[in-house]
Amino acid sequence: MDFAGIVSGAKKALGFPVEQKAYSLNDPGISDLVGFRPTYSGVKISGLSALYVPAVLQAVRLISETIGSLPCKVYRETADGKEAAKDHTAYRIVHKRANEWSGAGELRTVLTADALIHGNGYARAVRFEDGRPFELHRLKPGKVTVLEDELTGAPVYRVSEKTGTRDYPHTEILHVPSFLGTSPIAFGKEAIGVASILERETAQFFGSGRRPAGVFTNEGKAITGDEGKGAGTVINILKSYRKWKDGNNGDPLILDGGWAYNQPAMTSTDAQFIENRNFQLAEIARIFGVPPHLLFDLDRATWGNAETMGASFLQLCLRPWLDRWQEAYTTVLVSEDEQDDHYFEFVTADLERADAAGRAEIYSKAIASRWLNPNEVRARENLSPYEGGDEFANPNTTTTTTTTGPATRVPAKDAA
Repeated sequence: MDFAGIVSGAKKALGFPVEQKAYSLNDPGISDLVGFRPTYSGVKISGLSALYVPAVLQAVRLISETIGSLPCKVYRETADGKEAAKDHTAYRIVHKRANEWSGAGELRTVLTADALIHGNGYARAVRFEDGRPFELHRLKPGKVTVLEDELTGAPVYRVSEKTGTRDYPHTEILHVPSFLGTSPIAFGKEAIGVASILERETAQFFGSGRRPAGVFTNEGKAITGDEGKGAGTVINILKSYRKWKDGNNGDPLILDGGWAYNQPAMTSTDAQFIENRNFQLAEIARIFGVPPHLLFDLDRATWGNAETMGASFLQLCLRPWLDRWQEAYTTVLVSEDEQDDHYFEFVTADLERADAAGRAEIYSKAIASRWLNPNEVRARENLSPYEGGDEFANPNTTTTTTTTGPATRVPAKDAA
């Protein structure tokens, strides 16, 4: 119990003075009070403003659009394995249309982007009179507050509506959280802030000319003099230079009166600036768990490691998001009784086709060694079975000996 808070409240109710602690805006403890911590660089980074950093935009777009493009289906466990539960009302919601104006993939894209930008994505379930799910309607993250039931500890969602606020149980709100319910942008705002500064410096460098295109020097003659002759000379030189630059057809730039033109070369500081920009790409890739080459940082990408990193993108980055989506669908779209034999599953075969040759070789060896049959392989590829595909036979031999299940080991004494 918070005894300090109880005592403070009692003092305030009885009219006693209550000691109040003053916090400076630079005090790190203020972030615990207001739930916000400014960046040390001084750049204000919010969810939407971070998208103006190209690497952040690409990471958010890549994850959310990839999840939206993956088909999701409802399956029912059967005695022979599984089958698509096309007769379930949730099948249409997750596989075709989430509502009248949004497809299933579009809703997944938007809610995943909400989770990446704001920390959480929400949608409210609309049901038939008998309780079956009919549609999912997106809720803006700023209109939802997550509370906790005092008795069970289950989440309760307080939604701001036109008529006021309304509390919904966890079975009525589809909730897709980011890691720890906090946006990766909030955790990585320092790195994103540095990338934003480098982006701004680059724009100002080329936009406002922080580095001069060239330098005119005259060591043998002063540029100042009576009646503004020196200033007039500089103006004439600039006019001649601009005329030459605008209509340059290969003619050399000729200066008289001892004047010389020098064009600055890139220094080691400039090279370090470029290295810093490349390093921030890697930092942003770490924040979102995306392989750097998918953010178009191709410095160390090869044909071999790009394929491997593509597989890690599915396994280490997308898989946790897909698990969250499957759990959220299960909580809201199937009843407690149906959860025993109904489940949701994303079809990720398209993402794995980059290594089609390797998968084909593994499947071929698995069928030949008879620890997988053709129908089991087809099930892994989300293909329908065919008649005779349940037999464990080696297609690479001439024998017709088959079995209807995994081969059993014969004891040595019986074999003798």
